[in-house]
Amino acid sequence: MLVIESPYTDAYFNIASEEYLLNRFPTEDIFLLYVNAPSIIVGKFQNTLAEINLDYVEDNKIDVVRRLSGGGAVYHDLGNLNFSFHTLLGNNDFTEFATFTQPVINLLQRIGVSAKLEGRNDLLVDGKKFSGNAKTVKKGKMLQHGTILLNSDMSVLADALKVNPLKFTHKAVKSNRGRVTNLIDHFPADFQLGQFKSMLIDEILHASTDSKQYQFTAEDVEEIRRLALEKYSTWEWNFGFSPDYNFNKAIKIPAGFIEIHLDVHKGTIEQAKIYGDFFSSRPIEELEAVLIGKKHDPQAIGQVLMNVDLPIFFGKVTTEELLPLFY
Repeated sequence: MLVIESPYTDAYFNIASEEYLLNRFPTEDIFLLYVNAPSIIVGKFQNTLAEINLDYVEDNKIDVVRRLSGGGAVYHDLGNLNFSFHTLLGNNDFTEFATFTQPVINLLQRIGVSAKLEGRNDLLVDGKKFSGNAKTVKKGKMLQHGTILLNSDMSVLADALKVNPLKFTHKAVKSNRGRVTNLIDHFPADFQLGQFKSMLIDEILHASTDSKQYQFTAEDVEEIRRLALEKYSTWEWNFGFSPDYNFNKAIKIPAGFIEIHLDVHKGTIEQAKIYGDFFSSRPIEELEAVLIGKKHDPQAIGQVLMNVDLPIFFGKVTTEELLPLFY
């Protein structure tokens, strides 16, 4: 087994590295550890906009990255250690999570933390979740990865994933907002977070005789960065890949009450209807038609609104007043 510790905290890079390693080492077992700067990692089948507090995420410059596996959205920061196991699918049970969470449990129990796997894919201590796990299969290899909350900022975690559930109706998987805890609150006194990472690496290295550490080469880094740029940092992957959904929102501004209904397919508006008690000198269908084919994205919508004579549809209104209607 190759044991790899990523030296980077860029979430686009680290999530891209998982796919890269599946292709780079098609038959090797791999254990990857990485830490991300503040970021939200959404499941492959989730509707990104329905999972995040977009205003908060943008104001706090939190990266949003879609991963290869299913499951729910999670918040990462420098207090969150992430692990990833890659192995040939073979006769492994895709629905079974215990094999690759057991090393984490073994280590924690050895230092006095009563961790256990509970339910489908969660690791708990004292009834509180500190690790969620997800998996996927690609090109004959199974990838299982998980988070370990060591000393994450819980206030940011709650705010970044908070969203008004009434704004969306969709078929995507909604995240489970279970009670969570940081392991630092359960570690022995004076136990350092760096110790845990080092001990976990040792746990994996000593689990089998063929385990060895591997460092990314310059070629690896170049290829991972290319994949991150071309896929994992793009709007098309992180937002446009979202399942179909309907977006509904209403606002009250000086121009009147305005309500919008959007049908969105792969992040692009397919249908738009605008209602309200505003006064319009032009058919509102003209503005609805302009929205068709545009990305359901604040920047894209903002550009549309800036190029439209909004007063002929709503009276005295500005782009800044109207834009919050769309997200």
